[in-house]
Amino acid sequence: MSETSHRVVIAVFPDVDLLDVTGPAEVFTLADRESGGRARYRVRLAGPGAAGEAVATSAGVRVVTDLGFADVGTDVDTLLVPGAVDVEADGLRPRIDPRVVDWIKDTAPHARRVASVCVGAHLLAAAGLLEGRAATTHWSTAGRLAADHPEVTVDPDPIFIRSGKVWTGAGISACLDLALALVAEDHGEDLALAVARQLVVYLKRQGGQSQFSVPISHPPTSRRDIDELRRHIADHLDADLSAAALAARMCLSERHFTRVFTRETGATPAAYVEALRVEAARRLLETTDLPLEAVARATGLRSVETLHRAFRRRIATSPAAYRRRFRTTTPA
Repeated sequence: MSETSHRVVIAVFPDVDLLDVTGPAEVFTLADRESGGRARYRVRLAGPGAAGEAVATSAGVRVVTDLGFADVGTDVDTLLVPGAVDVEADGLRPRIDPRVVDWIKDTAPHARRVASVCVGAHLLAAAGLLEGRAATTHWSTAGRLAADHPEVTVDPDPIFIRSGKVWTGAGISACLDLALALVAEDHGEDLALAVARQLVVYLKRQGGQSQFSVPISHPPTSRRDIDELRRHIADHLDADLSAAALAARMCLSERHFTRVFTRETGATPAAYVEALRVEAARRLLETTDLPLEAVARATGLRSVETLHRAFRRRIATSPAAYRRRFRTTTPA
């Protein structure tokens, strides 16, 4: 276990997401408590104004800064950057505050590691920290991040991604998963799991787990026929949904259909169908006592073996373990 004191500096600025700030702060504080003070995390909030300034968050709750940006200096173990958004006609636009970007540029070289939460990844990208790296952000702004910063390999799916000393986290509650991973890196899995238990986070999700359900992750496309096909897939998961069958339904060659579908949805037909089937299986495992054989048949996965493989591939756990964690009904 490291004996180094961890000075965690979290950026706060007008309309910052409240949970992005308080979630990680709670994780680090609990880690120190659960370790009897040995974890030695010291969380400080820094803002563009003077120390002691009250900053209004997106929730309307005000937080008070410990430091001004100018007071932070070079003693930074973990620099954590949350985000803020502006609501516009075409959706959410991440707010890029030049004061925050300039401070990140100045401070990041002195930090042992840098992490963004949710749309904070856009601030890291604007500061040049994500160039040539893989990164994630909230699913709703991932396309904008990729368009604005083509030098960044944006993956909208994972809960978090680590690339060297830079970590990027997904949306909202994923800040807990990211902070727990940072604790695990510093002090081991046992302490991270102890903190997760205190937070009543029943399943400590790994970075590769998907941050959203399939319907959320694929908004309407530019083609009505593809959207109609997606509705057909969702309503007939136990049918033949092979690429050949779907292509025939669209009156296209299988090769052309696969190319069009992948371009419009960002997933191959096989991957899209499997993801929807796993999503449906998750709901059945959470809300029913159906045996695994019945779950597999109802969702088109056919066999328990296929159900297991799909769960391992998609959410890195087994169907039985998932049911134990997330069942919302009382067993008969």
